Amino acid sequence: MKHIIKLLMIFVAALLVSCGGKEEKKDDKIKLSTNKTETKKTPEKKEAASTTVDLSNKGIGPIKELKLPESIDQAMATAGEETFKLKCMACHKPTKKFIGPAPLGVLERRSPEWIMNMILNPEEMTQNDPLAKALLIEYNGSPMANQSLTEEEARSILEYFRTIKPETN
Repeated sequence: MKHIIKLLMIFVAALLVSCGGKEEKKDDKIKLSTNKTETKKTPEKKEAASTTVDLSNKGIGPIKELKLPESIDQAMATAGEETFKLKCMACHKPTKKFIGPAPLGVLERRSPEWIMNMILNPEEMTQNDPLAKALLIEYNGSPMANQSLTEEEARSILEYFRTIKPETN
């Protein structure tokens, strides 16, 4: 009887030692076996808001219609460049992404009305315009500050945008 008790104790001790100590991670995922070959779907990459082209969106704000003349008004563009340097350069560089997007080529991606409304009405644009919302997300939630510009100042900045060319090194 002593031998049976000793063997039983050794067996229980061995059982406790072999079951304890290591924790195995359980795979909570349910795996189904099928005879069909599985194809993995890769998530579609969404185009960045800064490169999305939408010339039909006029934005939200006071500018409903704006026709740009064929030729650039150089005096207006010069005034716009000065206003841009004074009010916008803290967050925007003319040809490079910075805190905000570069205005280089913006007229190829956005309507003049949208650009003007973004300059004049950035709060409502980032709250209600899908492109402005997407830009806000793309640029890490950095909202565009309302500089309280007049329509004339905003229009001169837009004219300056028409003159911006890529940097040549």
